[in-house]
Amino acid sequence: MTEQHILHVNDIELSVHFSGPEDGKPVWLLHGFPECWYSWRHQIDALAAAGYRVCAPEMRGYGRTSAPQPVEAYDVITLCGDIQAAMDHLGHTRVAMIGHDWGALVAWHMALLEPERVQVVSGMSVPFGGRPKRPAIDMMREHFQDRFHYILYFQQPGRAEAELESDIPRTMRLVMHGLSESGSGNTLFGNKPADARWLDDRVDPGVPPQWCSQDAFNVYVETFERSGFRGPLNWYRNFGRNWERTADLAGRMIEQPALFLIGDGDPVGEMEAYTIKKMPSLIPRVEQHVFEDCGHWIQGEKPEQVNRYLLEFLKRTFT
Repeated sequence: MTEQHILHVNDIELSVHFSGPEDGKPVWLLHGFPECWYSWRHQIDALAAAGYRVCAPEMRGYGRTSAPQPVEAYDVITLCGDIQAAMDHLGHTRVAMIGHDWGALVAWHMALLEPERVQVVSGMSVPFGGRPKRPAIDMMREHFQDRFHYILYFQQPGRAEAELESDIPRTMRLVMHGLSESGSGNTLFGNKPADARWLDDRVDPGVPPQWCSQDAFNVYVETFERSGFRGPLNWYRNFGRNWERTADLAGRMIEQPALFLIGDGDPVGEMEAYTIKKMPSLIPRVEQHVFEDCGHWIQGEKPEQVNRYLLEFLKRTFT
């Protein structure tokens, strides 16, 4: 069981779900796109049972958390600011920071920004590549001038929102299946025109993937029916601003003990193969593990494995 609280921090209302003993060591679980706090349901129970104080926020733009309209309200420093302010509010001085997908990006940056308070860090599915020499969005535009790429599609406010919000259960089924190990084809980019829509060429299977129960699926759908997709998509519209606002982090390494988990069938792994290979040069104490027969939704597809690795890692490093 979790308790949900609204924290008034960083000029927003941040919805956070808590579980475990109040005097337990704090473990933050940061979700990605298009997901919600409930994507950590299996980890929340396991971590709480092990005596940790679990904090699972609905990230900025999602669910019951505020969703500011301006695009620039979603750069990575601001997103980290939400968690930093929540840690201040809760009196957290030593935490474990764990993230998946976009939540992993926030977790990696939290480790850089808070080297004293973030004792250990774990990222799932999205590796840490450091600050690029120029904004990643510029490189994407060069490489995908005439081909579809989901991130480029997300750049124009309103267009992707209209598609994804037209039938939210269908959107969630297609994205979940499309990035699962059992899915058919990669939904991130493909052999279609640059001006195509994201999911038009996908066939709706009509049911969630096997790893996501109907009850869990309903929580995901409710999240986006409440908040829509504008806030979550705005995360993707800040690559240039992220690059500008992280200038002082250029060349910085993550010194804390770190754990990186990814599925062997995760399309992000193919897209970020070079980054994964160079990650030990940026995180000297990183442990990396690849899960077999697993797609992008690692904590849902392989919950027992994720829990085993997380608990063992925390037992060794989060003292």
